[in-house]
Amino acid sequence: MNLGGSELAIILLIAVLIFGGAKIPDLARSLGSAKKEFEDGVSEGRPAEPKPADEVETPVADPAGPEAGAETAEAQDPTSDQP
Repeated sequence: MNLGGSELAIILLIAVLIFGGAKIPDLARSLGSAKKEFEDGVSEGRPAEPKPADEVETPVADPAGPEAGAETAEAQDPTSDQP
């Protein structure tokens, strides 16, 4: 359905006759707020969009374990009294 300029002018004229010139801005404002509330309600119902695989952070585990780093640090410390 394709509306041209003359069709829109006729619809606007009928709206002014039915609602009056003062109520047209209030009607448009209420339609805009209703549309915004509807879109907010629809977006709340959607699940969160998953991240692409290249953006997902995965923790990297130390293959030697957490104690391996401590042993090498003690072995390199020359002030340590332990053999």
